[in-house]
Amino acid sequence: MTPLAIEWIWPDTPLAILITLVVAIAGRWLLLRAVKRGTDLAVDRANQRRTDQGQDDAALYAARHSARAATMGSLLRSVINAAVAVLAVLTVMAILNIPLTPILASAGVGGVALGFGAQSLVRDYLSGIFMIVEDQYGVGDLVDLGEASGTIEDVGLRVTRLRDAGGQVWYIRNGEIVRVGNKSQGWSTATIDIPVDSSENSTRVIEVLTGICAEVYADPEWSQVLLEQPTVAGVQSVEAGRMTIRITARTAPNQHWRVQRAILDRELQALKDAGIKGPRMLPTPPPAQ
Repeated sequence: MTPLAIEWIWPDTPLAILITLVVAIAGRWLLLRAVKRGTDLAVDRANQRRTDQGQDDAALYAARHSARAATMGSLLRSVINAAVAVLAVLTVMAILNIPLTPILASAGVGGVALGFGAQSLVRDYLSGIFMIVEDQYGVGDLVDLGEASGTIEDVGLRVTRLRDAGGQVWYIRNGEIVRVGNKSQGWSTATIDIPVDSSENSTRVIEVLTGICAEVYADPEWSQVLLEQPTVAGVQSVEAGRMTIRITARTAPNQHWRVQRAILDRELQALKDAGIKGPRMLPTPPPAQ
């Protein structure tokens, strides 16, 4: 067997190694700049989309921007550093005439084995990267992920943690999330159904309800919650002894429950003051003999 001999020619060999290191450092710097630029553009685009949808809380989304940029930057920096380091070491070994075929063959076999064993892990990480860059959801958002629904408590590259309405904590792998319903983006809709007696004049009832909707919209307490004046859609249904009038209101995200309770309370009091009767309770038929 021929002993391993490192090829060293002065000054060609050290000069080639120096050039390799300089190129590796410069390439790493350029790649990091490109990654930072691309990440910032993606995050800015997501923030602009939220602003266009009416979500203009600058402090909240600045914090989310920083968190997402930091997460993506940390991951991509690690990947770039590892890739550049491996390429630089292999190039230096080639300059020193060290055989690379056994090393590359071993790495190829190991990579294939690792790929089969960790393909679900890779899928989780790739899904997490796109979720963070596209800002599909963030901490504090109310979402429906199919398997579970609740408030997001943590968004990681591999796992998303959320808490449902019952207080139960769910850990969902990002690669298993096939759809996301985000109830905290854009706006929400409050729907209020007001029941009255079917014998009442629907036009008069709608006039009373419209006046109360205008009062609620003019109330400073709801100026940051209501995005537009609530609308009385009209008669929703008529049943035996009951007529239902529907009201809709566009609100800030996740604020529709508050608006529904407030409007319902005021509307019922206004109808009572106007002498408009509630739905009649029809007598229960006697049981069959």
